[in-house]
Amino acid sequence: MSQRYKVSVVIPCFNHGEFLAEAVASVTNVKRDDIELVVVDDGSTDERTRTEIDRLCTLGIKVIRQENKGLAGARNAAVIASQGDYLFPLDADDRMRPSWMGRGIGILDSQPQVGVVYGNTQFFGTQTHLWEPGLLDANKLLQANYIPCSGLYRRVVWEQNGGYDGTMPVQGYEDWDFWVGALERGWEFAYLPEVLFDYRRADHSMITHAERFKAQVDEFMAKKHRRLYRYWKLRTVYRDVRFRVKHPIAQLLRRLRGTEHWRTK
Repeated sequence: MSQRYKVSVVIPCFNHGEFLAEAVASVTNVKRDDIELVVVDDGSTDERTRTEIDRLCTLGIKVIRQENKGLAGARNAAVIASQGDYLFPLDADDRMRPSWMGRGIGILDSQPQVGVVYGNTQFFGTQTHLWEPGLLDANKLLQANYIPCSGLYRRVVWEQNGGYDGTMPVQGYEDWDFWVGALERGWEFAYLPEVLFDYRRADHSMITHAERFKAQVDEFMAKKHRRLYRYWKLRTVYRDVRFRVKHPIAQLLRRLRGTEHWRTK
């Protein structure tokens, strides 16, 4: 009989072998029997990464090897191979903090309306500041992503979103699309005011490259989530309009009227 996991931590890796051991250790150090770890080697080409992946296999860690499909494709492959009710994506050069996991699981277990739990992020590397996103501001999220890439969410959120979208104009904004998709489907977000993970900043990171394509990404988001953005634009222009349409997005916007934040119970 296969073991039942509460959480699957999924780590995509492309040529980050020098950091991968740290990321893996940050998960295995949690010492919980209900947490599963899945690592995806996304077509790595450097020998150090390949050696580290081989080492993980000898330790009994579940490893998926595939041709390079990008961040979205690697995360999706890991999720498909995982078994947990809840999912936590962690990049191969980052580190998860262990102390919050029990509280994150408790929120999802006790509050069925909450689909995503996120928290603070500690930067290290070229930047060392603390990122505190605070309570969800849906209006802010529709303009740009400010929710950390590593959040705990229900598997059904991934299923409803159709996974991470690899067709975006550039890699690095898959998380924004994913969180907006969860918002669009009516899920609530719970903010846990403590550090969930350590985020490595480098001079030549994926997100630094992606920021140059923000205009194309904005256009992609507006088209993909056009119904949500249409209602949001109407609300922005006509803030005193009361939407009476019996539509999930209209209902969502009615909940937002009168406050810039979406506070969970």
